[in-house]
Amino acid sequence: MDEKGSYDQFCPVAMAAEILCSRWTILVLREMLAGTTRFNELRRGVPRMSPALLSKRLKELERAGVVEAAPNGKGVVEYRLSPAGEELRPIVFGMGFWGQRWVESQLSLKNLDPSLLMWDMRRNLNPTPLPPRRCTIQFQYPELPEKRRDWWLVVDGGATDLCSVDPGFEVDLLVIGSLRSMTSVWMGLASVRDEVAHGRLELHGDPVLARSIQHWLGLSPFAGETRRVA
Repeated sequence: MDEKGSYDQFCPVAMAAEILCSRWTILVLREMLAGTTRFNELRRGVPRMSPALLSKRLKELERAGVVEAAPNGKGVVEYRLSPAGEELRPIVFGMGFWGQRWVESQLSLKNLDPSLLMWDMRRNLNPTPLPPRRCTIQFQYPELPEKRRDWWLVVDGGATDLCSVDPGFEVDLLVIGSLRSMTSVWMGLASVRDEVAHGRLELHGDPVLARSIQHWLGLSPFAGETRRVA
């Protein structure tokens, strides 16, 4: 079946697959289920998807009754899941839990993307263990090209911003390590303590932030799933 074709089967599985199984659709739904509503923020969650294709998929989901699009009163269109779209939550997250359990970790660590990793970390960061003041955490991936090497998470007033350009604030904690190492921590395949102990991660700066990093660091919602792959 090509992307625009039909399975030509009167079967609920086939009919659902025609809507959900086109390329990128499940990942767009993943972003929306995580709370993303604006086009540019959706792009940050699927950085390798072209804007034209993202727009196309949103329109397809809207026609299928899965997504609703409406201006937010400030001239910005927001995309929200309909009741039918919200009902996909256990299906999409179930796929994620299955992947965490059964997909071999070396395959999942093959295609790494710092922008996607940092966006997910920003979204899942827990500011509660952090001091009430503004905290700036810099992540440095030495093996990457200069323009993609440094990232900053700025936590202030319970909100977390992600910067790919130096925000100009004093850095409270500097985290240095490979993108693979940091992704392993985020996916729950390794702990910060073990990566530091083996010299794969370095923490420089505020000792309180360094000691509590495993508590406030944004981990994948699938990180706690027990792996079953050999």
